[in-house]
Amino acid sequence: MLTAGAWVALAAAGILAVGDWMAVARERTTLEYVCKPLTMVALIVAAIALEPVDSTQRAWFIAALVLSLLGDVFLMLPDRTVGPADTFTFGLASFLLGHIAYVVGFLARGVGSQWVVVALLGTLPILVAIGGPVIRVARAQDPKLGVAVTVYMLVLVAMLDVAWWSGVAVAMAGALLFVASDAMIGWSRFVNAFRHHHVAIMVTYHVAQAFLVVSLATS
Repeated sequence: MLTAGAWVALAAAGILAVGDWMAVARERTTLEYVCKPLTMVALIVAAIALEPVDSTQRAWFIAALVLSLLGDVFLMLPDRTVGPADTFTFGLASFLLGHIAYVVGFLARGVGSQWVVVALLGTLPILVAIGGPVIRVARAQDPKLGVAVTVYMLVLVAMLDVAWWSGVAVAMAGALLFVASDAMIGWSRFVNAFRHHHVAIMVTYHVAQAFLVVSLATS
């Protein structure tokens, strides 16, 4: 059940998310540095405040949200080398672990076999149409990066599959939007950047995360 505290946190997340979208659209870096991480903090608070259907799933989802927050920080920074890798790689790794946490969370709550065929048929075109070109270009730039992107895409699709297997509509929508957001990141970075892609990425990402949080309290 969504408690009063959860609704307040979700409302705050919505206001902060809109602030981030405006910052990205208008290239207001300072505002983005404030609103982007605070949006995820508000969603974490919402996940803590609600009454979940499954407490183990909530624990894993909170871990995923924290890892997403860390990934947000890395990806909003300019590309630069940090120790053995760059900020993009650290961001990719953070979100990879976050998706794994989401997968474990969905499995902890339980999934229904009746959605398996639908999920697999739905995710195969995503892998072929979007994952293929992104992986190919990434591999051409750097073979190691190509491997990392391939692993990421497989885990992302696994997250989408288990979300659909859950049969919870809001979780299914959230996972699909998350895939759309990540697909736009990969496409714009490795294949072809399109107009307003930064805003589109953030809108789908924030709505996806909010839906996944709400799904914790949805039967």
